[in-house]
Amino acid sequence: MKGMVFCLFVMALPIAGISQVTAEVARGLVYHDVNKNGVRDEGEPGVAGVAVSNQREIVETDAEGRWELPHDDDTIFFVIKPRGWMTPVNEEQLPQFYYIHKPEGSPPNFRFKGVDPTGPLPASIDFPLHKANEPDQFKAIFFADPQASSVEHLEFIKHDVLTELIGTDARFGVTLGDILGDQLDLYPKSNADVALIGIPWFNVIGNHDLNFDSPDDADSDETFHRFFGPNYYSFDYGPVHFIVLDNIDWAYSPTDGHRRARRGYRGGLYEEQFDFVTNDLALVPEEKLVCLLMHIPLTTMHDHAKLFRLIEERPYTMSISGHTHWHAHQYLDADDGWRGKTPHHHIVNVTVSGTWWKGIKGETGIPHTMMRDGAPNGYSIITFDGVTHTLDFKAARRSADYQLNVFAPDEVAAADAGATEIHVNVFNGSEKSEVKMRMGEDSEWILLHQVPEEDPYYATVRKREMELDPENKRQLNAPVSSAHLWKGSLPAGLSIGAYVIQVEATDAYGRPHRAKRVIRVVE
Repeated sequence: MKGMVFCLFVMALPIAGISQVTAEVARGLVYHDVNKNGVRDEGEPGVAGVAVSNQREIVETDAEGRWELPHDDDTIFFVIKPRGWMTPVNEEQLPQFYYIHKPEGSPPNFRFKGVDPTGPLPASIDFPLHKANEPDQFKAIFFADPQASSVEHLEFIKHDVLTELIGTDARFGVTLGDILGDQLDLYPKSNADVALIGIPWFNVIGNHDLNFDSPDDADSDETFHRFFGPNYYSFDYGPVHFIVLDNIDWAYSPTDGHRRARRGYRGGLYEEQFDFVTNDLALVPEEKLVCLLMHIPLTTMHDHAKLFRLIEERPYTMSISGHTHWHAHQYLDADDGWRGKTPHHHIVNVTVSGTWWKGIKGETGIPHTMMRDGAPNGYSIITFDGVTHTLDFKAARRSADYQLNVFAPDEVAAADAGATEIHVNVFNGSEKSEVKMRMGEDSEWILLHQVPEEDPYYATVRKREMELDPENKRQLNAPVSSAHLWKGSLPAGLSIGAYVIQVEATDAYGRPHRAKRVIRVVE
């Protein structure tokens, strides 16, 4: 539908046939695009009660579908997609729900191009919507940090995760920031690849998606605007309200707290964005699940307490981020500054790029790029059902059953069995998980205990690869403490022979997963 949706026209040139006006208030219409052609045809009615925003204020359309909002010369207007309706998507499956008003365009001296001059404000900014079936239960795909910095990385992404997702029954997908690794001229290729999955795809801005030429945060998102529109926005799907945040505070010096033109950032929002979230939530019924989507994890934002105050009295909230290159379920409570009646569930999502596409390449030519917590690279599929959700951890190019890794020595001396540690990494595990093991079918189960330690399997793989190729500049990063690692000891008194270690572990949602490892007990 590229070329049919109004916001594609106005990024470069004024809309043909629409008179231009100079006004302090922008006006427009939200209408039912019955034939889905992106143009309001005769007989296509306006849609009442639809929220429209200028990224700060929010108004609802009147009985005829009309709206008006104030603006300046750097404003992005957008419709907040309501349940049961969908905006057009372009040929890259990117939702076209916005209009960019930048009469002079983006700063011209940036390395990566931003928005072309849009010219004077149109007399009417019209948003098309068409009817869509949105059930209470649906699936969505979440990528974190694909972080391609070269065409080779784009090839990794295609063959590692995209191909297996073609034909998915998920309703839409989201990339949680670091879509690219600083090379913003790769957006057209990256977007075209992801579009092959065949579902609408929303995007969150990350610290590697910025215009580093910008001396301040205000102009750091210009190339993102060009391809994806607003850097923060919201939409409904089914019974869930999603709020996409830009929590990259660019050009901030963490040493002295003063802003200056330098390469630095911290996690945080800014006043206009807090205003938008406040105004947005005022229109969201309490019975809805509110899901915040961001790049930097919630608790590492310098102003996360202010965001907590906006959502903690609501009965149903959750949030998802990327950024760290490890996967975790965090249940935030009073120790984290959360004052809600029940803990807030924050998910740090598994990354597509693992450890930044590092590690030895396999037979496919793709690095194994295991994450720093010992879990494989991949993505998540979340099933939303009313106010609840369930996350499925999907390792890239592996069976859906691959949910844990058992690390134990190949051989154990009989006398040392009772002092030999076994480690189990439950990729989608959390403090709510239970992990146990036994030696064969007939022995008693042994309960393992969770440990905030580095995964020794990851450390072993990293050490082996460094010894094999010490000159390699793409070696795995140092391990970090895993949020989903358990350990225990083999039972003492094992007789000489071969054994199967059987492990059963529940994930963050109480679902059982199983794995085995064969060891040998020797003299």
